Amino acid sequence: MIRLILFLLVSAGPAAAQSVMALHAVRAGTTLSGEDLAFHDADATDGFSDPRDVIGLEARVNLYPGRPILTRDVGLPTVVERNEIVPLIFKRRGLSITLEGRALGRAGAGETVRVMNLSSRNTVIGVATETGQVVIQ
Repeated sequence: MIRLILFLLVSAGPAAAQSVMALHAVRAGTTLSGEDLAFHDADATDGFSDPRDVIGLEARVNLYPGRPILTRDVGLPTVVERNEIVPLIFKRRGLSITLEGRALGRAGAGETVRVMNLSSRNTVIGVATETGQVVIQ
């Protein structure tokens, strides 16, 4: 009898985990809300298990119903768009220089982005701020 119970416990396997998925098709660039999300019965290793972690993030790619939302599929809302002219701020030891640059990618606040300095045509990497500036430290 004990062997039978042990066999049933071992053969049952782990409980099915749930991942967050899109309830309907969501286009890239859309900020996700609670109405956009549902649970998926499969466990995605690089996915989200709590919908509160996804609400307020922006879809970086098109999201389709029935597929788990992965961490690489979403990000912070975009404050710097690709090809946008942005203030480029260099800060070194109390000195601050502001130039214009062209963003070579998209970024949310706090994310890194490559920017081409329009004066020198050099490419630098900086951090996007909430106001749409890029700071080089």
